[in-house]
Amino acid sequence: MKSEETLVTKEDLKVFNLQLFQPRRGYRYSLDALLLARFCAEVNPGGSIVDLGSGCGIISLVLARANQLASVVAIENNPKMARLVERNVRHNDLEGRISVLETDVLYLRKHFPVSSFDLVVSNPPFRKAGSGRISPLAGRDSARHETTAVLADFLAAAKYLVKPGGTICFIHHPSRLTDFIAHAMELKLALHRLRMVHDSVTAPATMFLAELAKGSRSTLELLPPLLIRDESGEYSDEAKVILGED
Repeated sequence: MKSEETLVTKEDLKVFNLQLFQPRRGYRYSLDALLLARFCAEVNPGGSIVDLGSGCGIISLVLARANQLASVVAIENNPKMARLVERNVRHNDLEGRISVLETDVLYLRKHFPVSSFDLVVSNPPFRKAGSGRISPLAGRDSARHETTAVLADFLAAAKYLVKPGGTICFIHHPSRLTDFIAHAMELKLALHRLRMVHDSVTAPATMFLAELAKGSRSTLELLPPLLIRDESGEYSDEAKVILGED
C-alpha cells in the first residue's frame, strides 16, 4: 500500500507565502482558483469569508493571506479533500484563521444562519452531469462535473450566506454564462462585475469571473478581457502578477 506521502505533492506559492499539498493524481488546482482569489475585493478587517467547494483549499488559503484579519470557512464534501484542506491549514499555521466543514453545499442552512459572511466565493464544477469526457482519475470527475449540487444550488447557497452589502464571487465556464445570469436573476442577485478570461487575444473565452450581491441595483461593470498570454506566447504582465511570477 502506498504511503500518504506518495499520494500527494507539495507546491510552493511564494507570492502568498504558502506551501500546498495536493493529490499527485486526480483533481489538482489550476489557474482558475488563483484567478478567482485575485478577482475578489478585500473584506474589511475582521470580516468573514466562505469558500464553497474548496478542493485542496487553495482559494481559502490565498484569501486568508490576502485578508490578514479575516476568518475563512472552507466547505468541502469530499472527505479525502476535506482532510487535505485541514493538513494545508495546519502546515501553513492558519488554524486560527481557517476552519474546515465537511458537508454538501445543499445542507449549509443547517450549519449557518442567514447572512453570515461578508464574502462568498466559489469555483463550482463547470460541467453538467453526464456532459463531456469522464476522467478515470479519482476525484477529478466530481470536481469538474456537477454531482449532488448544481450551479443553481451554489448560487442559492451563496445568496443565503452573504450579508446585505457583502459580495459573491464565482468563476465558471462561458458555456454556462446564460444559465448563470438566469439563475442569478431568479434569485434577485445583482451582477456587479463581469470579466471574460482568454488564453490569448485571438482565442475564445475559457472562463468568466463574476461578482454579485443581493439587495443591490448597481449598474453592471463589464471589465476588459483578462489575457493569460501575450502575442509571444508568454504569460501576460497581468497573469504574471496573478501567478506571482512578476
